[in-house]
Formats: sequence, structure tokens, C-alpha cells
Amino acid sequence: MRPYTATSGRTRPDVALDLLSLVSATGVRPRTALGPEHSHVLRLCAAAAAPSVAEVAAQLRLPAVVTKVLLGDLMRYGAVTARAPRFLNDPADDLTLLRAVLDGLRRRL
Repeated sequence: MRPYTATSGRTRPDVALDLLSLVSATGVRPRTALGPEHSHVLRLCAAAAAPSVAEVAAQLRLPAVVTKVLLGDLMRYGAVTARAPRFLNDPADDLTLLRAVLDGLRRRL
């Protein structure tokens, strides 16, 4: 099956999703019939602790843009929510993060 068959040929998602956005199932079941890919996405989002868009795409073995279209559909139905990644802007936070990574690496050596 061609990847874009899952999205009826659509190549652009309705919502802006970052590859690092975390998606989770809401428990709401769409009132419309879902395709097998949509159902698979819902199972992935319900089973894991908020996977990222990239993780969902990898599990589906579909291009990220196709996965984003599927997730956009499910968001429109209210079946999933997405939380945008939090980027650190404060230089002090960057140093704290770097120190934590360095400490973790030292512990493993």
C-alpha cells in the first residue's frame, strides 16, 4: 500500500505539529469510521506514555507528514491531543541541562 493512500492523497496536515510534540489519546471515540491507520495511531497513543510524533511515525513505518495528517484528523475528532515541545530559552537552564547530561555521562563511565 502506498503511504498516501492512508490519507486519501492529502499531503498537508490541518494542524501544525512538531516532530517532538507529544500526543496522547483522550478516550473519545470518533463518531465516523476510522481507517486501520487511524486505529493504529489511537492504540499507540493510548498504550504508550505520550509518544512523540516521530515515535508514532516510526511505529507506523510511514513518513512523518503522513503521520501528521492522521494525527490532525484524530485531533479534529477530539480523539488525541498534542503538547508542543518545551524549548529552553534561558541560558541558565541550558547550563543546568548541560551539567545534568555531563553528570549522567560521568556516572556511566
